[in-house]
Amino acid sequence: MTELNKLEIIRREKLKELQHLGIDAYPAAQYPVNVTAKEILAKFPDDNTLFQDVCLAGRIMSQRIMGAVAFYEIQDATGRIQVYAKRDNLCIGEDKTLYNLVFKKLDLGDIIGVKGYVFVTQMGEITVHVKEFTLLSKSLRPLPVVKQTEDKVYDAFTDPEQRYRMRYLDLIVNPDIKKVFVQRTQIIDEIRAYYNEKGYLEVETPILQPIPGGAAARPFVTHHNALNMSLYLRIANELYLKRLIVGGFDGVYEFSRNFRNEGMDRTHNPEFTCMEIYVAYKDYLWMMESVEELLERIALKLHGTTNVQIGEQIIDFKRPYKRIGILDAIKEHTGFDVEGMNEVQLQDTCRQLGIEVDETMGIGKIIDEIFSKKCEKNYIQPTFIMDYPVEMSPLCKRHRSNPNLTERFELMINGKELANAYSELNDPIDQRERFEEQLRLSEKGDDEAMFIDQDFLRALEYGMPPTSGLGIGIDRLVMFMTNSPSIQDVLFFPQMRPEKRRAIASDKDFTDRGISEVWIELLRSAGIQTIDDLKAAVPTKLHNTLNGLRKKNKLEIPALQLCEVQTWIEQE
Repeated sequence: MTELNKLEIIRREKLKELQHLGIDAYPAAQYPVNVTAKEILAKFPDDNTLFQDVCLAGRIMSQRIMGAVAFYEIQDATGRIQVYAKRDNLCIGEDKTLYNLVFKKLDLGDIIGVKGYVFVTQMGEITVHVKEFTLLSKSLRPLPVVKQTEDKVYDAFTDPEQRYRMRYLDLIVNPDIKKVFVQRTQIIDEIRAYYNEKGYLEVETPILQPIPGGAAARPFVTHHNALNMSLYLRIANELYLKRLIVGGFDGVYEFSRNFRNEGMDRTHNPEFTCMEIYVAYKDYLWMMESVEELLERIALKLHGTTNVQIGEQIIDFKRPYKRIGILDAIKEHTGFDVEGMNEVQLQDTCRQLGIEVDETMGIGKIIDEIFSKKCEKNYIQPTFIMDYPVEMSPLCKRHRSNPNLTERFELMINGKELANAYSELNDPIDQRERFEEQLRLSEKGDDEAMFIDQDFLRALEYGMPPTSGLGIGIDRLVMFMTNSPSIQDVLFFPQMRPEKRRAIASDKDFTDRGISEVWIELLRSAGIQTIDDLKAAVPTKLHNTLNGLRKKNKLEIPALQLCEVQTWIEQE
C-alpha cells in the first residue's frame, strides 16, 4: 500500500470514530430508493404531492455547513440535487450526536441515503429536506475539488492519462462523459434492432481459437494447459460466421471483442469491438446500400439529423454515398496508375512518392500502404472505396468483370476506415490458393499474413451459398457519432501502459531544497507528495494554499513569502 497523505489519514480516523459510535460505514442491507434527482427536478413542484415522502441516494459533491443547518449537493446516476438538514429535525431530543459527530463530519465523496420531502428554498432551488439519513459508503480518498465560476473551471480532473486510468473517478467528477457511453449503447442497440428487424440472428463464436483467421493481423498467443496446446485470442470472427452460413443460416451477426497484438494510437486499441454480419444470397453492392441505410438511421436516432459534427468537419450521413475504385483513387491523388504493376514496380513507385517499404511486403500490402499514406485522408464525406486487387483481399470473391480485382469495399469517413465488406469468396479451390499465397508471404517475413485454416476450407468444400459480409469498427463508429477525438474516450477501460509508481519524497528531500519542517507537513496536506509535484506547482496558487493551511491550523509562524515558494519550485 502506498503511503497515505494527511487527508487520507484524517478520513481513516473518521472511519474509526464512526465505528466507535456503532455506525456501520458499509452497511449490507438494501436501501429503498424510490426516486432519482432527475425525476424530482423534472416534476416538482408541478406534482408536489408525489414528493412528500422521498428516499434517494447519492454521492456528496459539495457542502455548506452553517452551524445547526447544512446544505449538501448529492449526485446519483441521473444528476445532482441539493439536500438540506437541520440539527433539531435530525436529532429529536437532547442528544445531537447524529448531527454533530456524523452528518456534519461527512466528507465529499461519501455516499449517503436520505429520506424526507421536497421543497423550494428562498433562493428558488429545489431541495430535499432531510428527516433521516444513512451513511452507505465512507470515501477514504478525497475527490478532486473542481471549482467553477460563471466563465471558468478550476482544478478540473482533465489529465487524459489519469482520466483513462481512473475512469471511475472520471465518471464521478466529469459526469457529462457518461453521455458518450450511453450513446455507445444506443448505437449498438440501433444496429441490433436494424438487423433483428430483417430476421438475422445474433450469435456467439469462440474467442480462443486454434488458428487466428479472418484478418491480416498479429495475434496474441496463450496456452491451454489441459490440452497442452497454443491458442490465439481472436483477431476476427469471420471464418466462424461463414461456417454458420454453410450450416444453413441465411443471416448471422455478432458484436465481437477482437484482439490484435499491434500498436496503440488515437484510433487503435489492442482490444476492440467489431460488428460482423454475413447474409446469404447477397453481394457487396447490396451491402453498400444496407450500410448507407444503417448509418443514416443511427445519425437520425442520436442527433435528429444526418449532419454530424466530427472535429472541424460536418459529416452528412444521408444516402447515397460516393463510390470510387481504389486504383482510380490512387491515380487521382498520386498521378500513378498502379494497375498491373509487379512488386518491383510498386516499390519503385513508393520510393518516388516518399513511402517506406521493405522486402517482406507483397503487392497487396504495398498498394494498401500507398492508399493509406496518400489517399485515405482526402475522403472526409462518406465514400466507398471499391474493387481492391486480389492480392489485398484473400477472403474476397473475384470481381465479376475483372478477375484481377475483388468485389470489396471499405467505407471512408473523415479520412479513416469505418467498415470493410466483401462479396465473400465461396470457391474452395480459389480460397486454398489464396491461403497458400498468404503462407508464402508469411515465410517471406510478413508477420501479419493469414494462416491456412484447413477446417474452414473443408466447410467451403461442402458448399457455401453466395454471401456478402461486413465488418464495422464499433469503437470508431462511436468516435464519429459522439465527436470523440480518441478511441480512449469511447472505451470505459482502454489499455494503458503500467502505472508509474510515484516515489514519495522524504522529509530530507524537502529540507535539501531549503524547506523548513513546519512547512513540510503543510506541503503534504496540499497534495505535494513528490519533488515532481513541487516542480509542477503554480507558485502563486501554492503560496496561497500553504498560507491558508497555516491560518486554518492556527500555526504561530510567520506567513510564507511568495519568493520563498518560487525558490523551492525553481531550483534544480
